[in-house]
Amino acid sequence: MKWVTLISFLFLLNSATSRNLQRVARGAEHKSEIAHRYEDLHEETFKAVSMITFAQYLQKCSYDGLSKLVKDVVDLAQKCVANKDAPDCDKPMPTIFLDEICQVEKLRDSYGAMADCCSKADPERNECFLSFKVHQPDFIQPYQRPASDVVCKEYQDDRVSLLGHFVHSVARRNPFLYAPTIVSLAADYEHALQTCCKESDVDACLDEKATTIKEKAKKMSVKQQYVCGVRSKFGERVLQADKLARLSQKYPKTPFSEILKIVSDLKGVYKECCEGDMIECMDDMAEIMTYMCSKQDVFSSKIGHCCEKPVVERSQCIIEAEFDDKPENLPSLVEKYVEDKEVCKSFEAGHDAFMSEFVYEHARRHPEFSTQLILRIAKGYETLLEKCCKTDNSAECLGNAKEELNKHIKETQDVVKTNCDLLTAHGEKEFLKALLIRYTKKMPQVSTDTLLEIGKKMTAVGNKCCQLPEDRRLPCSEGYLSIVIQDMCRRQETTPINDNVSHCCSDSYSYRRPCFTAMGVDTKYVPPAFNPEMFSFDEKLCSAPPCSAPPAEQELGQMKLLVNLIKRKPQMTEEQITTIATGFTAMVDKCCKQPDIETCFGEEGANLIVQSRATLGIGA
Repeated sequence: MKWVTLISFLFLLNSATSRNLQRVARGAEHKSEIAHRYEDLHEETFKAVSMITFAQYLQKCSYDGLSKLVKDVVDLAQKCVANKDAPDCDKPMPTIFLDEICQVEKLRDSYGAMADCCSKADPERNECFLSFKVHQPDFIQPYQRPASDVVCKEYQDDRVSLLGHFVHSVARRNPFLYAPTIVSLAADYEHALQTCCKESDVDACLDEKATTIKEKAKKMSVKQQYVCGVRSKFGERVLQADKLARLSQKYPKTPFSEILKIVSDLKGVYKECCEGDMIECMDDMAEIMTYMCSKQDVFSSKIGHCCEKPVVERSQCIIEAEFDDKPENLPSLVEKYVEDKEVCKSFEAGHDAFMSEFVYEHARRHPEFSTQLILRIAKGYETLLEKCCKTDNSAECLGNAKEELNKHIKETQDVVKTNCDLLTAHGEKEFLKALLIRYTKKMPQVSTDTLLEIGKKMTAVGNKCCQLPEDRRLPCSEGYLSIVIQDMCRRQETTPINDNVSHCCSDSYSYRRPCFTAMGVDTKYVPPAFNPEMFSFDEKLCSAPPCSAPPAEQELGQMKLLVNLIKRKPQMTEEQITTIATGFTAMVDKCCKQPDIETCFGEEGANLIVQSRATLGIGA
């Protein structure tokens, strides 16, 4: 979208104290970046974030092993505070950390080809190291909490060490989680210890708090990976446009200029956080939050309690804070953006500023929309202006603008309503089945297990969002579906699916979800030869003794049969699907009552495959 490609230039013009300009000034003001950051964060936080940085790059290393690297960086920071002209004090923060990693003995023995990154120059060296980070690493054992009496005593005896082990444990398991979030989780853990160690049932208290912390870490990790994925795939400008819409929704009373300043400042922070520069990510995020807290009356009535917290806890609190109340009696946008006789002149004179302000004004009036929908409306409006402003009668041409833009709103609302109605009326099983049918036809090349995984994630989105009030359903649904789609698109990059999927993943950030919704059957797909071995039926499908398999196994078996058959004929009709599903249920009911279940499934399963092929008209 053209207006988005120019939006960051606008931010720079409108933000005299933008992050980029600050960083230029900072280079002259601070001889030593590491000294400056150490003085900002203070020793304890600087150490914690240094541990986070190393643990996210060197996920196999122990706490004790990384503590030596942390000590080296802290020693350098303290040396540079004392003498900013000392050797190495002028190095950028990422260089300091990567130099330290590249001096690790036997790096290749533990990390293999990752050691080759050390031969590259920055910033390629950092990009190389980032590519070796492992999401959900299987080489790390699941966390086992020590006995409650041991934890409480450790906290009492050596608080810093215990919390250091905590941040190490979280960071190495979540290599893309931002440092401010991990430090905030450590604060949550400390508050849990302070509360639970006084309780009569310490274990129950800690288990409950630990579950909440784990869920929060998982949720934030997914969201932050999504943000970095958008930045990587579509660029900083598109991410800024999305954040402009989001912040305008969240702080609807805040002046446009202030929203632009925060969006501009966040550009640098997201660059740091996404590129693993956690010291600067931590410090610069804290700086933004301190600024917002200094102007609470300008930003929001909902962040007061956050601003009372210590600096290290503010960021996450403000991010999680509720949307502020929308101002009363906001004028209609029709007057300014449709009926105003000077609208074309304003658009042509200041295209970027005009479109950015349109996003701001539309978003602050519509917290019930997703940011993607707001950007689609903006793109639709821009396209309309480009067309109408070239005509002799632009006012007449713009006469149906509201109707045109409402088409985007109606499409999204209809998708949410249709899916929520299906889930509510027919339940989770039928909803999942409908999704599997829909998406197997769109991308039959994807493995059965992956299709089931995607279907289950989309069903989880339905369960989460469809029970919300009407005004929260749409942003919840499209927001979380965008995350599922992005994960699918990430896989598409390494294992291409088909041309339709490639187009939807790459063409437009804001139109990705509608593109997938509108995607039809892949007409270029050539089904594989029919192989009966693809279909196996056994006693796991039985929910009655002696097997006692859960009903979910039956459902899973039916889903897999369905997916595998659609892969062989994506044009399957609803009637054909119903016929085959009925046959499957009848087979399971019959065989699970037989004394020799395996033999029955062997015979009846073969019959079901023959009948299914006949139903679908698939030859031998």
